[in-house]
Amino acid sequence: MGCGVVADYGHLPAIVKTPGLELVSLFDPSKERVEATAQKFGVPKTFTEQDAFLDSGLEAVVVASPVGAHLGNVRAAAERGLHVLCEKPLGMDDEEVEEMIRLTDAAGTMLFTGFVYRFSHVSTQIKRWVEEGIVGEIRSSRLVYLWELHGQYEFTEEGKWVEAARYRGRMLEGGPMVDCGVHQIDLARWWLQDEVRGVDVAAAWVADYDAPDHVWLHMDHTRGAHTMVEMSFSYGHTAKEPAPLFTYELIGTGGVLRYDRNGWLLEARHGQGTLRVPGASEKNFAGMHEAFAEALRTGDGSRMPSARDGMVATRIARDATDEVMARRRLAMATR
Repeated sequence: MGCGVVADYGHLPAIVKTPGLELVSLFDPSKERVEATAQKFGVPKTFTEQDAFLDSGLEAVVVASPVGAHLGNVRAAAERGLHVLCEKPLGMDDEEVEEMIRLTDAAGTMLFTGFVYRFSHVSTQIKRWVEEGIVGEIRSSRLVYLWELHGQYEFTEEGKWVEAARYRGRMLEGGPMVDCGVHQIDLARWWLQDEVRGVDVAAAWVADYDAPDHVWLHMDHTRGAHTMVEMSFSYGHTAKEPAPLFTYELIGTGGVLRYDRNGWLLEARHGQGTLRVPGASEKNFAGMHEAFAEALRTGDGSRMPSARDGMVATRIARDATDEVMARRRLAMATR
């Protein structure tokens, strides 16, 4: 459901290559886009109407539409008894996500969150290292993704610079912490197997939106560890040659785990030396869809990020974003 960028480069190529999954139908309100996508991936059925799509002989759906459409998509799928893998963030707020969970529970169907970062070989290796205690007990983490969201502006065929629809859309949906930071929030909870008990946040506004485009989120976990997540859409957003930063650093009582996407560096540094292993992309759509296929086949969704995982991460990201927006409005009103 939804034939945009994420579906095109991520979900659809993975689905067609995953044993146990058959790509039957595509839905998108744009007839031109859905037909072009169907031709690219060899899909027999296309629909521009949601109900016709959901009645086309499906067992499960992947929701890759804009976040504002997620609740309606999931509701309609649940009414037909279809399992759902939904892109993050699941909903616009807690109420929407709770409604999704209530609907799918009542229907007896599974609802998963598309936290594709969990399935990267980097993330699974870090999880194994944390569980093994290779650098002792993790006490501090720094998860950083500073990038430009492919640029705030784009050059049209008419020779004009205009604001990119993707940039505007993601900022209106909540900005970088809501759009991308939910992945890092989820990883911190998953790696440490520890909930977040307290949050602090700071932000900066480079672009002119209500939502901040550069955010620092600080999370205290229940067993005493601390995670800092730094996210940006304005790190080179007007540069001709942007240079994004993407790193994970987990600091333990006996060393440090490090990942740097530049060069795919993945290593554990401890008292006996440095262990380096092959790195990888931070995403793994193929791995996620293999796990999705297994859940559909067996009914066991334990390898998949749950709807509750999606709700918790989204709640933290949205509450933090709302807090800094409220602070800014108050500061501007009292000037």
